[in-house]
Amino acid sequence: MLHPRSFSHQQAETRLAAVQMTSGPEWFANRDRAAVLLAQAADAGAELVALPEFFPMINPDVPARFVLAEEDGAGPMQDFLAEQAQKLGIWLVGGSLPLKSYCADKLTNTCLVYGPDGGRVARYDKIHLFGFQQGEERYDEAATLVPGHQPVTFDTPFGRVGLGICYDLRFPELFRQLDAVDLLVLPSAFTVPTGQAHWSLLLRARAVENLCYVLAPAQTGTHAGGRKTFGHSMLIDPWGEVLDCLSEGEGVVSGVLNAARLQEVRSQLPALEHRRL
Repeated sequence: MLHPRSFSHQQAETRLAAVQMTSGPEWFANRDRAAVLLAQAADAGAELVALPEFFPMINPDVPARFVLAEEDGAGPMQDFLAEQAQKLGIWLVGGSLPLKSYCADKLTNTCLVYGPDGGRVARYDKIHLFGFQQGEERYDEAATLVPGHQPVTFDTPFGRVGLGICYDLRFPELFRQLDAVDLLVLPSAFTVPTGQAHWSLLLRARAVENLCYVLAPAQTGTHAGGRKTFGHSMLIDPWGEVLDCLSEGEGVVSGVLNAARLQEVRSQLPALEHRRL
């Protein structure tokens, strides 16, 4: 059963931002571009900023991903995220990055979260691994990744935040296990065919059924090797209204998480309290 939480000590309004990128095969170039966009979001007043899935690298060269992958707790990618969070004074949801796993021939697709002091507050490993084939376009994440097993939330002054990564979006039972979250953050790199068909539909559904805000930073455009991602990073409110969206190109999506709006929607339609199964 979900347990609705009191809003008495929740920050009234919080500006959120999602960074949209076209990550390439070189970590240093992606790092520098992410830093520019993170600063842009922070300068506009964002207190929580999220990067897209695999922001450090999108590369069809599988060995290159293993070279980039770090041990949990140490490495340039993790140092970069901690430093940016502290420098900008933000809650930073670090999209996702590759970490070494217990299998020598497989990695994890991991979202790390850092607080404004630069300390790490959460780790989420992508649970649902993407598999898709349409004509010549084919993906099989299970060939190089091991799945996570644990749903993850973390608490902030503006509410409880739940995490998912890309393909997780299609599995509503994951988010039902998070208890009453105020915000879902879903870093993604959706394909163009699946994005055109389902991206907005699924994001809005997750917001409505969980009565929470949804922040979805995405990859966009054409990447090394010809892979194309859908973009359309967006912020959605608990009624399913899209507050901001960037269809194409790199940039920042932003908007306000309003605690009073959350309370209003949950009071008018207390669906979370009406669950029977």
